[in-house]
Amino acid sequence: MVDLFLEVFPVGPIQANCVLLGDRDAGVLAVIDPGEEAARITERVVASGLRPTMVLHTHGHLDHAGGTADLTRRLPAGIPVGLHRDELQLYQGLVMQGRMFGLEVEEPPMPDLWLEDGQRLSLGGLELEVRHTPGHSPGGVCFVVYGAADPLVIVGDVLFAGSIGRTDLMGGSFPVLEQSIRKGLYSLPDDTRVICGHGPDTTIGRERAGNPFVAG
Repeated sequence: MVDLFLEVFPVGPIQANCVLLGDRDAGVLAVIDPGEEAARITERVVASGLRPTMVLHTHGHLDHAGGTADLTRRLPAGIPVGLHRDELQLYQGLVMQGRMFGLEVEEPPMPDLWLEDGQRLSLGGLELEVRHTPGHSPGGVCFVVYGAADPLVIVGDVLFAGSIGRTDLMGGSFPVLEQSIRKGLYSLPDDTRVICGHGPDTTIGRERAGNPFVAG
């Protein structure tokens, strides 16, 4: 099994979780959802001792992608930026999203790693399976992590501990989100650890049994 590196910490005023995921043996790491505080994220990457090889987004909302431009300048050049194509409109509207909250946001770099449902991304001895899970946003994705000792999925704002992502934003739909959760997440084993886009972790079994919005 891979010697997993995992660090989850909230960034920015909305406190979205940024995730650093890596393989210590292979010395590589992915940054997932750099919403803000690019300098702090970079410090944590350097402290990990691992080499960043990709920047990934679960979706294109401000609190999950607003720091991408600054971060990619601070990291070594040429690191791929991953996004689902259905999320491009939201992602390219980050400057406007920022203005709505009175924040100055830089125009993000164009993605060059297009994420697709069923795609497998290699990260050392880890594999990240991309699952397209729309409903909170059109091109939202989750990353199912294989190769670690315990099952793990990184879900962005699709599912929370005792809750689900908002569906009243542009491109949102509760029926679509419910289907995404049932097919894309509740199909995973009960003991799968769920890293959420905000707040604490949960497990698939806990949410399947007791989530008040989408119960199993």
